[in-house]
Amino acid sequence: MDGGTVRASLIQIGVDPDETVEARRARAAALVRERTASDLVVLPELWTVGAFSFDSFEAGAEPVDGPTARALSEAAREARVWLHAGSIVERAAGPGGPDGPDGPDGTALYNTSLVFSPDGELAASYRKIHRFGFDRGEATLMSAGAEPVTVALPGTTLGLATCYDLRFPELFRALTDAGAQALVIPAGWPARRASHWSLLARARAVENQAYVLACGTAGTHADVPQAGRSVIVDPWGETLAEAPDAEERVVTADLDPAYVAKVREEFPVLRDRVLR
Repeated sequence: MDGGTVRASLIQIGVDPDETVEARRARAAALVRERTASDLVVLPELWTVGAFSFDSFEAGAEPVDGPTARALSEAAREARVWLHAGSIVERAAGPGGPDGPDGPDGTALYNTSLVFSPDGELAASYRKIHRFGFDRGEATLMSAGAEPVTVALPGTTLGLATCYDLRFPELFRALTDAGAQALVIPAGWPARRASHWSLLARARAVENQAYVLACGTAGTHADVPQAGRSVIVDPWGETLAEAPDAEERVVTADLDPAYVAKVREEFPVLRDRVLR
């Protein structure tokens, strides 16, 4: 991190149904290793199995110290970057929440994001709070997380959210109140709602006066074309970098935590909140 700025890269990795999970895991780790000039690298939601590949969730589930975590921990350490490794289908011991299903042997599945330090240590994990599906898909197969999560990097603090969470501004208010200056949102967002993705990413940046790093996937998940269009938005709502399509790409921009403080001081809208 040079002079207080944070160089962030979003890897809009493709999910090809003909590629094995093992091959994609190795390819993602290799892509991370290439980002040695970055300080923070972000991968998308459920890139190992595909966010809409519901039939793969059970077989693709793994613990937070499973093969994906091990591969990405090593990649973060070798590249010397902070790595938001996107999310995995986590299998956790014990039952899920009151509205979540139990898996075999009393375990539960979660849509869980993992953040690794440049030493390869697991710095934070976040279980997705808002599950998508309207009584189908993820909403019926996974349990919900319960707590907002932030993670402190040198010079800035990240607030963690995942895909469908983007539609719930109260979560982002909670993250901002907890000190977040940058909001990281891995996703598997469908192409047919791409306009919502771009609009909501900018809205969350403007209303929280924070950077937004929204990383989507390329390709198609279970016949659902992905939006791609990974984007980095600054605290004034200006787009710093954006993928133009759903091809596999890397999107990079420099974040200045001092600019967050400047915007919040010069236009102190957060101070004027009444309802909390």
